[in-house]
Amino acid sequence: MCRQERKNMIDFIERMKGIDRQTLMYMTDADVEHIYNSTYFFYEQTAE
Repeated sequence: MCRQERKNMIDFIERMKGIDRQTLMYMTDADVEHIYNSTYFFYEQTAE
């Protein structure tokens, strides 16, 4: 995952889930991606 992609994911998670940026910065790419995907999927389902 590139740096910009990770930053965008963290920004999204921070806004939608309210998870602290400091916490997200110490997570692995896989952890961030998992939280992002589950959050995105949830909001995608509720938007329909």
